[in-house]
Amino acid sequence: MKIFVARLAGTSVFDPAGDQIGRIRDVVAGLRGTRPPSVHGMVVEVQPRRRVFLPMTRVRGIEAGAVVFTGKLNVRRFEKRASETLVIGEMLDLTVMIDGEPMTVYDVAMEERKPSSWEITKVAAYRGRRRRDPRIASWEEVSGFDVLQKDQGAAGLIAAFESMRPADMASALHELPGKRRVEIARALDDDRLADVLEELPPRDQIGILGTLEPERAADVLEEMGPDDAADLLHDLPEDQAARLLSLMEPQEAAPVRRLLTYPHDTAGGMMTTEPVILPPSATVAEALAHIRHQDLTPAVAAQVYVTRPPNETPTGPYLGVTHFQRLLRDPPSTLLGAVLDPSIDPIKPDFTLPDVAFYLASYNLVSAPVIDELGRLVGAVTVDDVLDHMLPQDWRERPHL
Repeated sequence: MKIFVARLAGTSVFDPAGDQIGRIRDVVAGLRGTRPPSVHGMVVEVQPRRRVFLPMTRVRGIEAGAVVFTGKLNVRRFEKRASETLVIGEMLDLTVMIDGEPMTVYDVAMEERKPSSWEITKVAAYRGRRRRDPRIASWEEVSGFDVLQKDQGAAGLIAAFESMRPADMASALHELPGKRRVEIARALDDDRLADVLEELPPRDQIGILGTLEPERAADVLEEMGPDDAADLLHDLPEDQAARLLSLMEPQEAAPVRRLLTYPHDTAGGMMTTEPVILPPSATVAEALAHIRHQDLTPAVAAQVYVTRPPNETPTGPYLGVTHFQRLLRDPPSTLLGAVLDPSIDPIKPDFTLPDVAFYLASYNLVSAPVIDELGRLVGAVTVDDVLDHMLPQDWRERPHL
């Protein structure tokens, strides 16, 4: 049976009882000169975002959308040995020679030579940047996998990661060597890179942003949520942050500048400046249409804030909030001004992190409106913002948590 490895990325892994325990993130192989590499096992991501090793000797079945193993899974964190190679992370996009011609690898295939013994036997490659003349060659026909390449490219690996959520792709990038991480980041479009940067540890964020041209870095910051962009700029040297802000479009930089005026661990420093805001004359149907937008996180989409115009932060006078559940109970033609929750008082930007956490916990909320001294809505603090600030600063680098 021949299995193309790139297609395994994201495949669910099931234990002998039929319970899903994680997803395939990579395949580990050992190069052996001109001989087909032996496949040692698979890198499986289990919750909470911990990567462990599944030996091929434990794999009992590989089917469409499922890998089944037997025995027990060692949950010790996976660490690649010097003699090992990550097939998806390090082999895809390499330039190799086939019949004396340079070609780019976009997949490799592995086969079970004998029970529980797998080898990489085929290489799928193409010519040029437009994927011309794709070809599948035997391993023995290919050379160049053992050559260090300055610019490996990223199209194949990005294709393998395409279906991943930003948090999972960030986890995958974090595990790659620094050179490979930068290659992938540079090849992503601005929107996708912004989503991934929001999920990376600060050290990785700063490292990747520093490899981009300043104009590109400013474009990526514009695609990030203002609160995430402000958090990242907080961690940069003051002169670098100021330059990037000056390169951003004024309307995109304005909310980020406002957030930077608040202390990092206060409601003002944590809040998003882009909650769902509508006037009191809007209807329930309009509100539901707004929170249905796929780019909103569940915490942001759980409520609609009602203000006088203008309805962008900082808004006109804040009137109140209505919750998703209430919107589902009222007729679509009902005006928002008639369905406000009178029991929810807004908070001030200077509320500390413990204050905000206490507020959300006391009222069983996932978000809190933040108003300034003029009674204008300036943003909303969501429960995920609070968790992000309450966890240790390096929590994204500590999967064992």
